[in-house]
This record gives sequence, C-alpha cells and structure tokens, in this order.
Amino acid sequence: MTEQLYDDDPEPADRFPVGPLYVPVRPGPSGCAARLFRTPLGGRTAVGFTSARRLTATLGPGQAWIRLAEPALRALTAPLGITTVTVDPQFSAPAPAPIEAATPVPALRIA
Repeated sequence: MTEQLYDDDPEPADRFPVGPLYVPVRPGPSGCAARLFRTPLGGRTAVGFTSARRLTATLGPGQAWIRLAEPALRALTAPLGITTVTVDPQFSAPAPAPIEAATPVPALRIA
C-alpha cells in the first residue's frame, strides 16, 4: 500500500492575514480605543469585519470604526492578554429590553 500524499492543508488554528479590517472603536481619554468582546465561552476577543456593511449589520449604523491590518490589531491587543481575533462574527445577542413591572401573582393557598 502506498502512502497518500496530501496538499499542505492548513490546520484550523493556523493564522492567516485577512487584510485590512473594519475594527469597532469607542471614544477613550486619548482618542479612540478598540472595542473588545467576549466569545460564547467568556474569553476576551478582538473583533474585525471584512467590510463596513458587515460591521453595520452586526453593530448598527452608529458604531464608529477604524481600518487596521490584522497583525496590527493583534499587536494592539496582545499587551492586554488577548490573543484571539474574531473576523466577521455572525451571531450577536439582541440588546436587552427593559423589564416592565410585572403584576403580582396571588399566592397559592393550600387547604
């Protein structure tokens, strides 16, 4: 039996530069700062989008952004201990709605 040769398929954990990203920012004391997010498991991650349209669709039209290359975003967040960059996140939770005052439920009486 001969050994099958495969192309150099990258591992899923291998990093690939994705080009300039649209990175959400917030105002800070010295200008703007990259917004950081949490993964579904609670880890901290930087987020970048491949287009302004995708950023707006996920975070809304009022979200400020800057263009950064993926290595620059990693270098910016590495001192904070953040090693993950999420590109084009597809799922986001809706903004929480205020809870209206509920009418009290009468207590049950056991006879």
